[in-house]
Parts: sequence; C-alpha cells; structure tokens
Amino acid sequence: MSKINPISGFPEWLPGQRLVEQYVLDRIRRTFELYGFTPLETRAVEPLDQLLSKGETAKEVYLLRRLQDPASEGDALGLHFDLTVPFARYVVENAGKLHFPFRRYQIQKAWRGERPQEGRYREFTQADIDVVDRDTLPLHYEAELPLVVGDALGGLPIPPIRIQVNNRKLCEGFYRGIGVGDPEAALRAIDKLDKIGPDAVAALLVETAAATEAQAKACLALAEISSTDTSFADAVAGLGVRDPLLDEGVAELVRVIETGNEQAPGLLVADLRIARGLDYYTGTVYETQLAGYERFGSICSGGRYDNLASSGTDQFPGVGISIGVTRLLGLLFGAGALTASRSVPTAVLVALADEESRPVSDRVAAALRARGIPTEVAPSPAKYGKQIRNASRRGVPYVWFPESGEVKDIRSGDQVPADPSSWTPPAADLTPQVLSTADRMTDAE
Repeated sequence: MSKINPISGFPEWLPGQRLVEQYVLDRIRRTFELYGFTPLETRAVEPLDQLLSKGETAKEVYLLRRLQDPASEGDALGLHFDLTVPFARYVVENAGKLHFPFRRYQIQKAWRGERPQEGRYREFTQADIDVVDRDTLPLHYEAELPLVVGDALGGLPIPPIRIQVNNRKLCEGFYRGIGVGDPEAALRAIDKLDKIGPDAVAALLVETAAATEAQAKACLALAEISSTDTSFADAVAGLGVRDPLLDEGVAELVRVIETGNEQAPGLLVADLRIARGLDYYTGTVYETQLAGYERFGSICSGGRYDNLASSGTDQFPGVGISIGVTRLLGLLFGAGALTASRSVPTAVLVALADEESRPVSDRVAAALRARGIPTEVAPSPAKYGKQIRNASRRGVPYVWFPESGEVKDIRSGDQVPADPSSWTPPAADLTPQVLSTADRMTDAE
C-alpha cells in the first residue's frame, strides 16, 4: 500500500484520547440532562441558501452533491457549519409537536472549511444547549445558559474557564447613537479585534461600516470596557452616548452579570469587545476563555437570536450556547495536559494456561462482566510473564489466574485469592480515569 497522508483538519484521536473524549461528552450530557434539556439530533445537511444567509460563512460551507450530478444552485445542499441553524429549522418544521419553552441539547459533528491550525478543525464535535419559546423568551434564560456550561466544564479536570458576555443591543445602540452608517458591519468588524488588532479594525470600520475616524475611535473605546461586576454600565454611560437600544442592552447585560455573580462568582465577565460574527444574534452573546489557552480564542460561544426560527407570523426566539468539544480537547491533547489512565476499558485480563482451558477462562470473564467489570481473556496461551506484560503495556491493572483462583494487581504485585462472583476492583480501577497534568504529578509523588 502506498503511503497514506493524513488530511489536515479532520482529527482522529488515539484510543486513550477517545476514552477521554467519551468521558467529557458523558459529563456534559449528564449535566445538560440535570438541567432538563432533552436530546436531539438533526440531519447533517441544510439547503445551501439557508446556510449562506447567516453571516460570513460562504467560504466555510462544504457543498454536498453526488459526483455524477451537475452543479445546481437551486437545490444545492451543504454540510451544517454549526448546530443552531439546523435546530432553528427543526423547530419551525416541528412546532406543532413540541412543548414550549423547548429545552434541547445536541451533541453532534459539524463542518467548516477553515484553515486548519491548532484548536481549529474542519470536522469537529459541538455540544449545544438552546431554549426556544413561542413569540417571546424571558431574559432569565440568557443568564441560565452560561451557568449550565460552567457546571458542565467545572466538573472536568481542565483549567478554569471565564465566560465573556456582551449584548448586541448595547453595541448596536451605541453605534446608532454616534451615527455609524452600518451598525451590523461595525459588529462584524469589532468581532475581528482579537485577530487583526485595533488599527486594522479602525480601518475596517471606516471601509465597511461607513464610520468616520472619530466614530471608529469611539467604537474601539466601547470595546475596551470590561468588568467582572456591573461597573461596566457606568463606563458605558461615561462615553456620553444616548440611544434607547443602548439603554436596553445595558440593562439586560446588567441582569445577566448580576445573576452570574450571585450563583457562580467569578464565572462571568462583561466584555464589550465580544460581538460574534454571525448575523442572527440579536441580544446577549457569549465567548469563553480557557485559562492558559487564551491565545487560541473561544472554546464555547453562543447568544440570543430572535429571528432565526420564524415562519410567516410565527416567531420562535431562542438563546443557545455551544461547547467546542473537539477544539477544547485538541488544545489540551496538544499540550499533553489531559490523558486517560489507560488506553483500554479493560480492568481485568483473564490469563490463559492453554487452549483447552479457554472455556474456564471464558466463564471467569463472563462472571466478572455480569457484575459490570470490563474483562477480556488473553488472546493466546503465552507464558504468564508475557501475558502480564501485555496487560501492563495497555494499562490493564489486574490479571486473573483461573487455575489458582487468584487475581493479581500487576502494579503493586499483590496477588490474592478471589471469587469472580463477588470480587470487585476499587472504583478508581473499574473504568479508565481522566487525568490532568497536575493529577499525574500528584500520583508520581
């Protein structure tokens, strides 16, 4: 076979990394369900015109068609680049069958034609939660969602997170108040602040948002405001701009930050440079920094959308937030900061004396599995030392010897009589443990 070259941007984890991913997904899933979110999965494709109407996405969408089919714009399909657009479509199509407010979670792959780099992939898994309602959606959901994410990620052995919150009404009202010609273009320009810097953003505001140099300077001054409490409101007022939409956005952001500080002190920060580049956001928006990995950008984002899910006179406003699971894990794997205690689920390897005794070993394994202990039988009747080394290389902690009715902890060397109908390993050995760098250092000591 000729040499196979990997395709960049489409990650394939090693077995131990996949076990870590499964652990993380299980933790996220359990947390979402604790808060009453119900699972959902949508199709992988959406009509291309729908995908291209949601902001600056044209260069990122993968087109889907059969090789023999002629190109056709009218019925073209694209792979979804996030889970919010397909979810909004799903709500509209199934509104008569859903109970509102509808709380859903969705853990699924998405695809974007981005330039692959550390923490950015073309195929990736996202874990989303959204709440949608009919006609109106109370503000308290905008405060609740980041708290759910804080709970989900806070229970993992990863660095702490900080969720940055802003409100697009605040920004758009400010831009209108100072007379910027195209407030939406201004939002898209400010969204690039961390990528291209203030000077380039100022030029972009003049070029794309019909802003004067003075207006561009004012936009950048607003983006510099940040606080862990509600003092940001005084800083905004100090800029001397008046607009009803601005006042509404400030009031909403104050309520979100107050709720966050009451229930999870230190988790939220008001950061007025957060804009989110997708056009469908209309209110609160979120981005999330992972401590020590801030230079790689947000690992969890989302916001309020009032007009994304609509059909005729029916409106289904919503708010959602999405954890970039592949992005998060890719950064931690790349830094060697997260690993599994072993690369296989197996807790016990049942030794095999010879092929004639395989039925005996199989019965021991079956008895252990019946009690929830992950077990496998040795693949061949090699010398016991070789079977033990095989288990050790894969991190399997115990080897069972049917002939003597004993089980051996191959890490300590302790070997004791045991009955497969009653013996149970310690809880920490039953399944692979997910360890951070700090955990491994502690274990080594």
